[in-house]
Amino acid sequence: MNLRPQLMDSTRSQDLDQSSMEDSTALIQQLEQDRAWLLEQIDRGRWQEFRLDLAALERELGQLLQRASEHFSDGDDRP
Repeated sequence: MNLRPQLMDSTRSQDLDQSSMEDSTALIQQLEQDRAWLLEQIDRGRWQEFRLDLAALERELGQLLQRASEHFSDGDDRP
């Protein structure tokens, strides 16, 4: 009975999960920066004709990023 391949698969899976979580966290951080930039541009009066739509988009993006952050921080508690 050889358990070595199963152990290696489990370790590889954990490494992929960790890598995926790190990639997702980096993506969320980048999107947060982009959202902050968008909000700054709106506040400076850019794209006046699209202000209401962009503000709504910024709010929705903020909510989405908050949920994504919570989802991945909850995943940190997994064994």
